[in-house]
Amino acid sequence: MPKQVEVRMLDSHLSSEEPKHRSLCLRLCDKLGKNLLLTLTVFGVILGAVCGGLLRLVSPIHPDVVMLIAFPGDILMRMLKMLILPLIISSLITGLSGLDAKASGRLGTRAMVYYMSTTIIAAVLGVILVLAIHPGNPKLKKQLGPGKKNDEVSSLDAFLDLIRNLFPENLVQACFQQKRVLSVTPPPLCHVLAQPPASLIGFFIAFGIAMGKMGEQAKLMVEFFNILNEIVMKLVIMIMWYSPLGIACLICGKIIAIKDLEVVARQLGMYMVTVIVGLIIHGGIFLPLIYFLVTRKNPFSFFAGIFQAWITALGTASSAGTLPVTFRCLEENLGIDKRVTRFVLPVGATINMDGTALYEAVAAIFIAQMNGVILDGGQIVTVRDRMRTSVNVVGDSFGAGIVYHLSKSELDTIDSQHRVHEDIEMTKTQSIYDDMKNHRESNSNQCVYAAHNSVIVDECKVPFSFLDIETCI
Repeated sequence: MPKQVEVRMLDSHLSSEEPKHRSLCLRLCDKLGKNLLLTLTVFGVILGAVCGGLLRLVSPIHPDVVMLIAFPGDILMRMLKMLILPLIISSLITGLSGLDAKASGRLGTRAMVYYMSTTIIAAVLGVILVLAIHPGNPKLKKQLGPGKKNDEVSSLDAFLDLIRNLFPENLVQACFQQKRVLSVTPPPLCHVLAQPPASLIGFFIAFGIAMGKMGEQAKLMVEFFNILNEIVMKLVIMIMWYSPLGIACLICGKIIAIKDLEVVARQLGMYMVTVIVGLIIHGGIFLPLIYFLVTRKNPFSFFAGIFQAWITALGTASSAGTLPVTFRCLEENLGIDKRVTRFVLPVGATINMDGTALYEAVAAIFIAQMNGVILDGGQIVTVRDRMRTSVNVVGDSFGAGIVYHLSKSELDTIDSQHRVHEDIEMTKTQSIYDDMKNHRESNSNQCVYAAHNSVIVDECKVPFSFLDIETCI
């Protein structure tokens, strides 16, 4: 009789692949769910770019239709810019009031050294790339036609304007205007529209430091600005959930509104390639490398934490408008100390010039090449000095991370001093309470008669309510 062999196969062997795929899908869905806002923002950028490209293939779209498409994005920009002023004011004051003058000075020095270093690196990189790629072709001048001459302002006037606007004569006017020299002789001063940080940064830095020196006297004021800052950040969270729609509409509207995109790409293609390559090298290699050399931490993990701010800046094309989102990414995602972010980011939004440094270095030499002008070393340095301030979201964020790393020991020392001070105050309070308790027990034979809302203490009639008696007891 043949043997019957029973073969059993465990279900786990038959369906081992299915749980693996299922667990992978669950993990992916869980990760997307936790980063739902970031996922929606990335989807909004892609959707806006795709829809804009497809709508360009349609016959010319009426300007009113383009305006309606971009309208939700315009609302997003207005909401973000609405929060810039209260956010910067409350951030600077609360950040600096928690530091002493020495710590504030060191924090500011480190931030300034970082910003100046990265700006010089960006400018030198732009010069090297434009000389190596040589995008300027004299034949382009005929294709582009005559240009428009802008008003010339000397480097000295631009520098003095920057210093002058740090000391506004009218705080209310400084919220939306700043002074600038016109190119006439003699140069008069006029008011032009400006972003609030440029004119208010100096005053509120001094205000925060002065309030920090007042100690307990300014405690109520510090609490007020802390609450104001928290309220603004709550509003930022609400606006961020609207940002995917706004960013999609902004990108779509901008792509549709570009006229003769193919002609511009053909005429200025090498110029755009030079600028984009420079920005990628600076933001993707140099800034992470500086962060790694200083902190010895993974820069790409840091970049993952600020990815939401980077995407928002990419969609809105406004780093100042992205400032509220950058605050949230650094403080909540990366755990950067609020005293650092509230000082470094507003200052960086005013004086950090990485993007414009590279862009304008390339632009100036590109124009010279297009006109057949050969620049020597001295002229190239002069071109580099004529750069304006700009904001770079990634540079500001890495700067905050570097300054936080360098200042961490000082911040911990300040925190320990605050804790010691709080312990001393608590000990004093407990000692006073114990003395009152002992005094009350030693005088327990004292007669206290409550009648008609008054008491008799040592034969003296004193107005005293029953609530006061309960409170004392």
